[in-house]
Amino acid sequence: MSLDLMAVSHSYGRREVLREINLSIPPGTITALKGPSGSGKTTLLAIMGGLLEPTKGMVSRPDRGPGDSQWIHQTVNLLGRRSACDNVAVALFSQGYSRREATSLATAALRTVGLGDRAKRRANTLSGGEAQRVSIARALVGSPSIVLADEPTGQLDRATTAVVLDALVALRKPGSVIVVATHDPDVAAICDRVLLVANGTVTEGQ
Repeated sequence: MSLDLMAVSHSYGRREVLREINLSIPPGTITALKGPSGSGKTTLLAIMGGLLEPTKGMVSRPDRGPGDSQWIHQTVNLLGRRSACDNVAVALFSQGYSRREATSLATAALRTVGLGDRAKRRANTLSGGEAQRVSIARALVGSPSIVLADEPTGQLDRATTAVVLDALVALRKPGSVIVVATHDPDVAAICDRVLLVANGTVTEGQ
């Protein structure tokens, strides 16, 4: 099921940030949102993920309930004293998985992003790139219907960014809609589609 926005507008007081957005994002794809700071990218992500209700219009989401929309942020938010495996597994507990099931799935997800040998390491001993890959594994481990990433490589160097992008592509699932807000052309390059957000509107980019 696709993620659909129908005539979506949003205003903060008298300032209109988004205007009459009509958009359909199919599952199994990665979409980039590009645009200058303040253009409305983060607002659009929040509306897509259900964190913010649009002032006008409707949103049809493919999510299956609480916990099915997952976020990847620029600033990594891990439980520092817990292992990498525990940080990934925690995303599954709210979905009813047992600890054994969650641990098994988390370990497999960490192997996919190249961190199988770091599964038992405390999160606060990982490098910045490793921590962001743990965040990606955590966001995608339960095969969520929607994954939203807000500048996920903004604080990483070029080499680490490349590793994180490989991890994001490797964990793409056929049923997941992935949307990434970014200023980084390397991030946009791995996406199936680029959308430009400016002056309250969304247009196809390249």
